[in-house]
Amino acid sequence: MTYEIEIGRGKRGRRAYSLDDVAIVPSRRTRDPKDVSVKWQIDAYEFEMPVLAAPMDSVMSPATAIAMGRLGGLGVLNLEGLWTRYEDPQPLFEEIAGLSEDNFSPAATERMQEIYNAPIQPELITSRLAEIREAGVTVAGSLTPQRTQEFYKTVLAAGVDIFVIRGTTVSAEHVSREHEPLNLKQFIYELDVPVIVGGAAGYTPALHLMRTGAAGVLVGFGGGATTTTRRALGIHSPLASAISDVAAARRDYMDESGGRYVHVIADGGLGSSGDIIKAVAMGADAVMLGAALARAEEAPGHGWHWGQEAHHHELPRGDRVRIGTVGPLEEVLYGPSHHTNGTSNIIGALRRSMATTGYSDLKEFQRCEVVLAPYQIND
Repeated sequence: MTYEIEIGRGKRGRRAYSLDDVAIVPSRRTRDPKDVSVKWQIDAYEFEMPVLAAPMDSVMSPATAIAMGRLGGLGVLNLEGLWTRYEDPQPLFEEIAGLSEDNFSPAATERMQEIYNAPIQPELITSRLAEIREAGVTVAGSLTPQRTQEFYKTVLAAGVDIFVIRGTTVSAEHVSREHEPLNLKQFIYELDVPVIVGGAAGYTPALHLMRTGAAGVLVGFGGGATTTTRRALGIHSPLASAISDVAAARRDYMDESGGRYVHVIADGGLGSSGDIIKAVAMGADAVMLGAALARAEEAPGHGWHWGQEAHHHELPRGDRVRIGTVGPLEEVLYGPSHHTNGTSNIIGALRRSMATTGYSDLKEFQRCEVVLAPYQIND
């Protein structure tokens, strides 16, 4: 049996599906939402909800990372962002928010490139992580693979609990003629903290990342609200198929490793509660949220959202996007909601969907029935 279709006489491809293409089917049983558990645990760390805040400057500051932790999630601080480049970055956040009102603006991109050209200061990495640790919440920080070897010792010395290596795409085998690449397997083996690594967008790359010893794998490539990777590089991986593929790699790796479980974390393109719910239904253990949390009133972006791709010094492939605000962070996560479009009370929506389809916890919900529904509806 083949799942490939003919694109033309010289090329075949596998059909892949986005989260918009799938829908969840209710089962024969329903539950009371109060009886549903959305708790998530990775390594020794347990959380009240399966949500990681994306390490993006428009989403996470030390203060919002602390708030996220107190609300039961995990805030991941971008250790290559403004908070580790400037002692007081607040005026720069205000300046970025005050740039052109257009979502796409070459002048705004150029100014952001100038702002992010300032060097990363190791002492600021230490002080920002210390601020989060002093609040008594789980400490998580993120570096790209290109910066990991340069700064990871500083991060570990600062007392990080969970270390995230996040890039547009991360492979277990990076080839370079000019410099020695990061050996993920050796690197993770030598660390004393759990490592989450990604993104990966398919079965084989995810399986190789799992074999490095990672505690979790981020799934996604160019699917977020701010990225233009598909337009700039022609690369895209629809998330429903990507999550399902990586969940299959998790299953096979468990057999291969004698029972070692690696968490699958959907990352990118999860702008509403419905997207988050369907990501879990497709096999994700947790989700990493950017735009969904950038809409909180406390978010540093002041209603704007951008990622590291937006200010790449050579090939920016992301926009600074106006998304507005919908309410305080607690309301975005737990309600009460005053919006009908899935932008607030996202954890309440997850609970209700699980209850409506009859599942009591996240692992059960991953076994729910889904159907293809590739049509546009007004809901």
